Amino acid sequence: MQFDEAKIYICSGQGGDGMMSFRREKYVPLGGPSGGDGGKGGDIIFRVNPKMNTLLNFHKHVHFRAEHGSRGGSANKTGSNGADLFIEVPRGTLVKSAETDEVLADLVQIHDEYVALRGGRGGKGNARFSTSANQAPRLAEKGEPSEERWIKLELKLIADVGLVGVPNAGKSTLLSVLTNAKPKIADYPFTTLEPNLGVMLVDDRDLVIADIPGLIEGAHMGVGLGHAFLRHIQRCRLLVHLIDGMSVDPIADYNQINVELSLFDDALSTKPQIVVFTKMDLPDAQVNWELMEEEFYRLGVSDVIRISSVAHQNLQALQYRLLDAYDALPDRDIPVWTPTEPVTATYELEDRLDFRIEQLDDSTYRVIGEQIERAARMTYWEYEEAVLRFQKILAVTGITDALLKAGVEVGDTVYIGEFELEWAD
Repeated sequence: MQFDEAKIYICSGQGGDGMMSFRREKYVPLGGPSGGDGGKGGDIIFRVNPKMNTLLNFHKHVHFRAEHGSRGGSANKTGSNGADLFIEVPRGTLVKSAETDEVLADLVQIHDEYVALRGGRGGKGNARFSTSANQAPRLAEKGEPSEERWIKLELKLIADVGLVGVPNAGKSTLLSVLTNAKPKIADYPFTTLEPNLGVMLVDDRDLVIADIPGLIEGAHMGVGLGHAFLRHIQRCRLLVHLIDGMSVDPIADYNQINVELSLFDDALSTKPQIVVFTKMDLPDAQVNWELMEEEFYRLGVSDVIRISSVAHQNLQALQYRLLDAYDALPDRDIPVWTPTEPVTATYELEDRLDFRIEQLDDSTYRVIGEQIERAARMTYWEYEEAVLRFQKILAVTGITDALLKAGVEVGDTVYIGEFELEWAD
């Protein structure tokens, strides 16, 4: 059961029928029409509830119907309006059409509201149709029918800081010691299957931190629930990139996460990052750092914070570094949906990774595509592991097949952006 997605059925209230009646009072002959109008049906309104954190309730309660308007009465009595139905959702909820995937509303501020369906108008009573030519109309309207549709709800967590890294890098452990969160922790990959939130308190300051489950290769295409995890990073203002100190190749892990972030959303590659080298209480991690320190510095990552969450080593320095980095950010700017700029959110491959193949001559080809060229620029070609990861990206995105269909052979030259590659089997 997923906590951040739901599909629900909503139906607004039907308008009440108008009444057809005539005054029938003693001593009032030909009293005329007196039928009242029907009441308006209730609207369906989505409203942010700051106390809610998940969409789990919508897996138990799927159908939502607003109240119908009441029928009009005699003596020109108007029927009562149907009560509006407020559907409460957590901050950061996208309201989308289930049929077209079009974003209808992006609810991010406390008590934001969105009227998803309008209730039907109440029907007119026969008193409304009286004219000089027809003073006794036998005519009334039925209430306007209700509207209905299926809606998709998608939650993007709103946190100040997001913890990212490969599986088992120590994100949950760090969250548990920095904040009041109590995530599941174990010494194996994919312990965390859902993002966790916690609040870090330092002096009179606080930051909301999200533990994003470990990202794997192909996450930007949905591999390993990649979309479900990556979308929660989009609203974080600051990223803490955890490097597993016990990893066989920390540099390759660092490269992998950055490539996946960039391929999913180019804006993620520009978010400020604090790089943290974990598990420094272990001798092997200390040896790993001595081997990797110069490599990180050469790649432009000179200020890596080395910590041990278990031994509480250097955690205070990390906390103050987070506060300083957060204070240096511009004022919060949460991207929101606006009616003048309709948005269609989709994560289909053909929309996320556009490319084309050009054949320059018999043995030279060029791959053109913004995302793949960006991935090439972010690949450390001097590392064999990074090259292998890039080859896998070519395979899973269909570029390898496209080149083979175009006739590429072993020894041919393939250009991707500014890089010249030799095709190998």
